[in-house]
Amino acid sequence: MYQSTSVHSFHIPVMGLGYTADSPIKVAQFGISSVISIMDDHLMEDLRRIYSEKYDLPFQEIGEKEEDFRAKRITAYLDLVQQIVDLKIEEIRENGLTHPELIEKYAELLSDEHPNKFIFDQFLKASPVQQKSLYPQIQSLIIPGSIDVNIMTKVDKMNYDKDGTILPREYSDALASLRGFAKSKIKGSVVFSAGLNPALYSYAENFDCFFPDSKGEMEKGIILKVSDYRSALIQGKFLAKKGLWVSEFRIESGLNCGGHAFATDGFLIGQILEEFKTNKTVLKESLFEVYQKALADKGVEVLSSDSQIKITYQGGIGNAQEDSFLRNYYALDGTGWGSPFLLVPEATSVDDDTLQRILKSKKSDYFLSHASPLGVPFNNLRNSSGEEQRIRRLENNRPGSPCYKKFLSFSTEFTDKPICTASRQYQNLKSKQFQNGEITESQWKEVAEKDCLCEGLSAPAILANGSSPRRNLNAVTICPGPNLAYFKGVFSLKEMVSHIYGKLNLNLDLDRPHVFVKEAQLYVSHLKNEFQKLISNPSTKQENYLEKFRTNLEQGIAYYQELIKSAQIDSEEILEKMKAQLDSLLAELNVSNNFVSDQQL
Repeated sequence: MYQSTSVHSFHIPVMGLGYTADSPIKVAQFGISSVISIMDDHLMEDLRRIYSEKYDLPFQEIGEKEEDFRAKRITAYLDLVQQIVDLKIEEIRENGLTHPELIEKYAELLSDEHPNKFIFDQFLKASPVQQKSLYPQIQSLIIPGSIDVNIMTKVDKMNYDKDGTILPREYSDALASLRGFAKSKIKGSVVFSAGLNPALYSYAENFDCFFPDSKGEMEKGIILKVSDYRSALIQGKFLAKKGLWVSEFRIESGLNCGGHAFATDGFLIGQILEEFKTNKTVLKESLFEVYQKALADKGVEVLSSDSQIKITYQGGIGNAQEDSFLRNYYALDGTGWGSPFLLVPEATSVDDDTLQRILKSKKSDYFLSHASPLGVPFNNLRNSSGEEQRIRRLENNRPGSPCYKKFLSFSTEFTDKPICTASRQYQNLKSKQFQNGEITESQWKEVAEKDCLCEGLSAPAILANGSSPRRNLNAVTICPGPNLAYFKGVFSLKEMVSHIYGKLNLNLDLDRPHVFVKEAQLYVSHLKNEFQKLISNPSTKQENYLEKFRTNLEQGIAYYQELIKSAQIDSEEILEKMKAQLDSLLAELNVSNNFVSDQQL
């Protein structure tokens, strides 16, 4: 089976289009796994040019007139990333004996509990003669982190040829991205996020790299990012029926992540993780049974039942105590740390201007917006240059953005050919509707919040590498999880990793709530906002849904109240604070419910 090569208990999840687009080049040589978004082939091509120049490697442009250019660009960039990572690993392995500092940098990032840590320390303290005898073993322990890629399944626009004829399904954005990854030399997995896409999942069946060889090993893996157990089971079975194995389920907190926020029906992450913990064996066995039959039907040698499934969690983790509790109590195989790494230039690509804006931001600057053209809540920063540009365009009566990449062009409200709701074309048409009294002011404001994520989320990767985005579209949109508000400062890779492993405390904002409490607070706030909308626009269906949401939320908070009594989640001081905060949230829910009931009467 496919297994990630990471020697660390954490990974760096995908962040936007650009923030982690070159993270493997920065961190894979230290055994740290990270995820590249491969939705923007324009960005891939620009970064391939930039890094080819940096490493004095040949570069030949792949133009848009070339057949299947999108997939070819993605393959070419991923091949380059793998080549550079291989060069860096080779440098450590070949020169570590004469330059022990290379080994030291790799070793110092490991957790003190890692079994290899003692061997590395023994080598670094040994005499030159002893080091020489130990070195073959040391070389074998220098393992790169997995280079994974992300495909957001909802971003799957159909494409057209130069004559305006729609291209076959395999040329859609998501399927072309998968093809680009499958044909690459990259050693890693594809992470499918944002829900089941039957066409995309079925298309994966066309590539041998996702199937086991005679030794039962796969060249590339499949990871699913999910929000709950039911979703994991449904999507996992869909893939298993095609002989495709999910090697890892990455559970993501609905409202506590970066980027798009896919709210659950009020289920809090503690209960969700509890369900995975209880049913992990059942999940594995039920998927393996389906998988085994599918492989047999294909004439592929049936594998043994020791196929592994990893369960990991990401979203809002802030310190070693939370990380350790989550991994140990819920029997997780790892965690994902996202937004805090935006403050680590050695790991992610954030341009200097945006970095300074993050450092100057207040907690109130982090908000859940309508910026995404997908119509999904989007974590945003009020003082970003992208948000400033959006407001400036509105003030100049020029709402919307020029639309060049068209990745999020899905609206056919005004046109036969889909356009993006953040585009100037669409927003001008909606503005006219507002002026003519066809839509309300609140409806227009929600439309006007849409921003060009294609340009705004890719620009930082180009700017951080000392280049300029195409057409000088330099405004940056940033998608931080709300947890980032509590981190202040720019940190080295060693400092952040040491913080994760409890070797160093980064002195976070003292007001920072526990990860469980923060998510609950976000959900209560979200529910109150939805109830307010219900008052002005009554709907029995929506009222029933929100009542179900509120009930689930109350049960989740009650779960935490019981958990605090039975498990040592954190220090006594933190536990007392959590108790008070959870009581307060329950009171808020009751007040909110009573207020809505009074309004309806």
